[in-house]
Amino acid sequence: MPNSLAYIMLVLWPVVVMVLFHRLPKERALIWSILGGYLLLPPLANIDLPAIPPMDKLSIPALSAYAVARFVKHYDVPLIPRSTLARLLLALFVIGPFGTVMVNPEAIPVANRPPLQGLTPYDAVSIIATQIFVIMTFALARSLLASTAALREILIALVIAGLAYSLPMLFEVRLSPQLNTWIYGFFQHSFDQMMRDGGFRPIVFLEHALWVSFLAMTTMVAAVALAREADSQLRPRLLAAAGYLLVVLVLAKSVAPILYGLALAPLVWLLPPRWLLHCALACALLALSYPVLRATGVFPADALVDFAASQSADRAHSLNYRFENETILLEHALQKPWFGWGGYERNLLHDRWSGRITTVTDGRWIIVLGQLGWVGYLAEFGLIALPIFLLWREARWRGAVLAPVVGVVAIILGVNMVDMLPNATLTPLTWVFAGALLGHAELMRDARLSIKARDLHAGKIHTLI
Repeated sequence: MPNSLAYIMLVLWPVVVMVLFHRLPKERALIWSILGGYLLLPPLANIDLPAIPPMDKLSIPALSAYAVARFVKHYDVPLIPRSTLARLLLALFVIGPFGTVMVNPEAIPVANRPPLQGLTPYDAVSIIATQIFVIMTFALARSLLASTAALREILIALVIAGLAYSLPMLFEVRLSPQLNTWIYGFFQHSFDQMMRDGGFRPIVFLEHALWVSFLAMTTMVAAVALAREADSQLRPRLLAAAGYLLVVLVLAKSVAPILYGLALAPLVWLLPPRWLLHCALACALLALSYPVLRATGVFPADALVDFAASQSADRAHSLNYRFENETILLEHALQKPWFGWGGYERNLLHDRWSGRITTVTDGRWIIVLGQLGWVGYLAEFGLIALPIFLLWREARWRGAVLAPVVGVVAIILGVNMVDMLPNATLTPLTWVFAGALLGHAELMRDARLSIKARDLHAGKIHTLI
């Protein structure tokens, strides 16, 4: 049960956001409003007011930043993007829950417990209200973080945050995950999952140790990217920071983020931004096509389990358990393919005798597909992937100038999409990356059209002469 400090932090965060926007440039203020809230506010705790979704560490920073940026600082922050495809996906993102309600009015009987309730229009409104906060973060990043300088500010903030957050992470590696309990009065997950290889995995104030490890990986890659572009004085310091963050990442004991980091660091150091964008596009395509690959049996799940078995029996067992759960949940989800089963555990399977839940939803993709169907899946994953596709299209133009930081943020977003297949690592930072890249793609498109119009005008004048 959260203590008083947890609720005080939630209530005071809008004040923090106000101060940030008054003291810092708008780009830094927005980044630290979202990033700071994500890292410092208590997980799971919320303020449940009537008629609105619970206000928590995800919704309060988004709403506060939007309110201050739009109504206090009077920045132009349109919620509707300019891209036609982005508008379509956004419409599906918002309207889709009404379809979910329409196909799930019935209660589902479960043994030895009350039936799982049917959905009502109130449930659709509740889902949409939660999604509005996501759209606010997306729109803020698209409007205020679209420039190359702002994208670099994101990387700088990640490195600073990684170095600062490494201290409580190392504390929990040494003494066990206790900070959330000591400060906010409760532990936010299963303690058993925080133990790995004879030691502890840090969780600090996030929802799971995997989130912390993915953050460490992201900050390490950001340090490598900044070191590549730095001058001879700053580069050794950034490389030292990257090396230190790599050590922290290894000590966090999550295999997937370690592999991501070891793969991304040399790519970010060596590849030009266009090649990074190609890699990001490949990641996005894999994430978008994964449900189809799993449903058709094309994805080599058995081969991956065999490879894991050659490395570790425990890893192979864990991976096989994930794949088996995915298969069962996917079959259940495809019984209501377009709009899903909704919430209230309706997307899960239950034992026919005891009524207990028999499946585990690890990946974000199967959670969304099971709850909101193909419409919800394509809307959410499509909105995240679309900026990568648009940037790739704009980068193909012969006169396009692609800054290195654009490729770095794109590949981080692409890997985040891949990680949402085995894990549910959709965070506010995901929407910050996606929104900022969408805004940058729009700037590149404006530049291309402007140059084409100028060339056309010059051609007409030349013809007249």
